[in-house]
Amino acid sequence: MAETKTNLAILDPVWARIMDEAQEAVDAEPLLGGMIHYSVLHHPTIERALSYRTAVKLASGEISEQILREICDEAYASDPELALAARADIVAVYERDPACHRFLQPLLFFKGFQAIQAYRVANWLYRQGRRDLAYLFQMRCSEVFGVDIHPNARIGRGIMIDHAHSIVIGETAVVGDNVSMLHSVTLGGTGKEEEDRHPKIGDGVLIGAGAKVLGNIRVGDCSRIAAGSVVLEEVPSCKTVAGVPARIVGEAGCAQPSISMDQILRSGA
Repeated sequence: MAETKTNLAILDPVWARIMDEAQEAVDAEPLLGGMIHYSVLHHPTIERALSYRTAVKLASGEISEQILREICDEAYASDPELALAARADIVAVYERDPACHRFLQPLLFFKGFQAIQAYRVANWLYRQGRRDLAYLFQMRCSEVFGVDIHPNARIGRGIMIDHAHSIVIGETAVVGDNVSMLHSVTLGGTGKEEEDRHPKIGDGVLIGAGAKVLGNIRVGDCSRIAAGSVVLEEVPSCKTVAGVPARIVGEAGCAQPSISMDQILRSGA
C-alpha cells in the first residue's frame, strides 16, 4: 500500500495530494464521509473523479448523471489535455486564492473550478461536432453555477475564477494560460456580427471584478484590468487599464499580475 501511494505521488502528485487530503477530511468530519468517498476516494484517477463531480453537478430531469458520466469519461479518455488542464487549474486556485487551503477544495466546493471543467468537456464535444450536447453542457453550467461560457471559446491552462458568479465568455473569445478573473467579468461582443467578435486575452492577465472586455480586441500578456472597467480598445502587454471607457493608467506593477492578484492601483504602477 505504501509503495502504491509512493508511485502515485511520483506519477500524479496533484491526484495523490487530493487523495491524502480527502482521507484527512473524512477523519476530521465523518458526516462528509459519504460525499468525499463518492467524489474522491472511490475513484482510481483524477479523470474519473472529475467525470463523477461534473455529472453530479449538471444532472437534471432532462439528462441523467449516468449519461453525463459516460460523456465525461469518453472526453477524458479521448483527450488527455482536459485532465492536464484541470490539474493546472487546481494548482492555480490553490496558489492564488487565499481562501483555498487544500487541493481538495476546488474539486469539491469551488464553482469557478467546476464550471471550467464542465466547459472543457463541452468544448471537446463542440470540437467533435456534437454541438447540441455541448450546448446542453453550457446551459446546465449556466443554470447551476451562474457561469456562461460558450463551448467554442478557447481557454488555456491554469485558470482561476474567484467567486465565479455571473461570468460570461463569448463564442469567439480566447483566454490564454495562467489567467485570473473575479466575479461578474464579461468577455463579450459589441453587436450582432457573426464572425470573430470577442476578446483575445493574453497569458498571465488579471481581470478585476465586474470588468467588461468587449469586441475583437487583444489584451496583452501580463496586463491588469481594474475592477469595474469597460475595455473597448487594445491593451498593450504589461499595462494596467482602468475606467469607463478604460484607459492606460500605468504599468502592470509586477511580472505576473494573475499570480500576485494585486489589484491596488498605485501611482506610477
